[in-house]
Amino acid sequence: MSERVAIVTGGASGIGLAIAERLVKDGLTVAVFDPNETSVGAAHYAVDVSNKSQVDDAVATVADTLGPPTVLVNNAGVDGFKPFLQITLDDWNRLLTVNLTGTMLCCQAVIPHMIEAGFGRIVNISSSSAQGGQQMMSHYVSSKAGVIGLTKALALEFGPKGITVNTIPPGFIDTPMLRAAEAKGLLGPGVDAAIATTPVRRAGLPEDIANATSFLVADEASYITGQVIGVNGGRNT
Repeated sequence: MSERVAIVTGGASGIGLAIAERLVKDGLTVAVFDPNETSVGAAHYAVDVSNKSQVDDAVATVADTLGPPTVLVNNAGVDGFKPFLQITLDDWNRLLTVNLTGTMLCCQAVIPHMIEAGFGRIVNISSSSAQGGQQMMSHYVSSKAGVIGLTKALALEFGPKGITVNTIPPGFIDTPMLRAAEAKGLLGPGVDAAIATTPVRRAGLPEDIANATSFLVADEASYITGQVIGVNGGRNT
């Protein structure tokens, strides 16, 4: 693992930061793609994942300076709350472009390095809302459902090349993004009410997602691909 290079998108805060920190702890060389600076001990690249040239240039730089990337965690994303009939085309395109197209662009840029190495691990962070739906978030739900579909398609296409592709749809995870939504009154009765209806009776932590990611990128997970690994405290089964 210490010889492997990982790219984590959206790694400056929340779930992405926890994943980057865990992979550094696991001994991987980690590059974070995020417009914002990161506090983790990793190389930082100011990348907008929806911008193809930025993604391609950053991946090429990582390959030249750190080594060919063979682990990719697509975590970068934006949320959105709006009644369906008020969603504009710009609203729709913004979420699809970052959450789904951004994932696709990063995969296209990194997979050739994985093919050359004969090894690859891709973990796409989707959302449990794509499994159960969520009112007022139809554009977000659609983008994350697309991530699940993309994951399954890539797993079939690149499994013979030694590349596994899985997705983690996080449940109710206590992140700055979640708390910002709560502060705006966008979470209905709020975090405490959600905890009360979660079987394990707590909110998830970014580290919960990082732990699952750590396993999926390890050698021990070589027979797991195309899977939707729910980490949600039992809220979705």
